[in-house]
Amino acid sequence: MSTMKIKKGDTVKVITGKDKDKEGKVLSVDKKNGKVIVEGANMVTKHTKPSVANQNGGIIQKEAPIDASNVMYVHKGKATRVGFKFENGKKVRFAKSTGEVID
Repeated sequence: MSTMKIKKGDTVKVITGKDKDKEGKVLSVDKKNGKVIVEGANMVTKHTKPSVANQNGGIIQKEAPIDASNVMYVHKGKATRVGFKFENGKKVRFAKSTGEVID
């Protein structure tokens, strides 16, 4: 995937899988593998050893990556597809449902 339609900080809605219909902010994007980490979605249990950062270790809950194709950008409260167009010589993202420029 050369260009990702989802960026860090975007609000997205999960459209498939165990967390379907959950909304959250994108915490990180992995362009190489086409994955995103969404706040509060795809939570997994991880067993950690004691370390300097975490003195006790134990069991923690954290977000796991989701494929970018399984999330949709949320624009004005509704999930929408994202497209690209050139405006004033710059490539910008726009919401396909309304035609408004996102950034």
